[in-house]
Amino acid sequence: MKKVSVLGSLNMDLVTRVHKTPVVGETVLGEGFVQIPGGKGANQAATIGRLGGNVSMIGRVGEDEFGKQLMESLNHDHVDTKYVLKSKSAPTGTALIMVNESGDNSIVVIPGANFELSTQDVSEQILEGDYLVAQLEVPLEIIEKSFEMAKQKGITTVLNPAPAKALSPSILRHVDILIPNETEFKLLTGCDPKNEDMLDQGVSDLIALGTKKILITLGERGAVLCDGVTKTYFKAQKVAPVDTTAAGDSFIGGLLFALSKGESLDRSINFGTLVAAITVTRAGAQSSLPTWAEVVEKFGV
Repeated sequence: MKKVSVLGSLNMDLVTRVHKTPVVGETVLGEGFVQIPGGKGANQAATIGRLGGNVSMIGRVGEDEFGKQLMESLNHDHVDTKYVLKSKSAPTGTALIMVNESGDNSIVVIPGANFELSTQDVSEQILEGDYLVAQLEVPLEIIEKSFEMAKQKGITTVLNPAPAKALSPSILRHVDILIPNETEFKLLTGCDPKNEDMLDQGVSDLIALGTKKILITLGERGAVLCDGVTKTYFKAQKVAPVDTTAAGDSFIGGLLFALSKGESLDRSINFGTLVAAITVTRAGAQSSLPTWAEVVEKFGV
């Protein structure tokens, strides 16, 4: 099995459920309050580890109780945490999450120690895997430097451009697989992926910058894989969502797990949709992630 390195955030999620998501100036009552390990990077790493993959986490936490709990959670899911460093100057990252009765969420992230990660923390010795995965909850200069080093070593790079923000060509040219959702794709390209012509134009622009493949997640409509020549659509599993937190992260984790086992990209994407389908039927981020046995039991893969 190949090794996956995940460069990204570790957050403690502070979660409540609401009848509806409040608008500006509105106050609503929350039902319950729980603390659940999260952070896009940690969620993706935990998915791979819980499924039985070979994965390491690269990031930072604070010297506090949240940091300790996040490390324990990742270790429990068989994630190698020797490259997760502790910051003395910032607390562990947190995320404030509201989940409404439709299962949709609204999230505010306080980066904390995640933004203390430096280029000195990411060396060639750390980039020892076959795949390097990153998101945008750590400084962009760290991602750019890491991906540049990874490509020099022949490592396959995967970027999940979330939370949505503009990216420089110097980052995109080192990306083998870019995995945005519809909102992120539109921000990156100015093109609405719901329109086929605009989808093609946006993909063409990203390919021209050096990105090899673009996999756009479409929520309950599945995903579409584009390489500038062909487009392949993948259906999502039909389930009744309870909480969509970590849906995209579990999809990416499932995809990378399958790739690390030697599966084709198409088969790996299909497997990712199965993992995400289970995740959205449960509450929380890492608390919702399935094991390999659970995916097999539900879908017979």
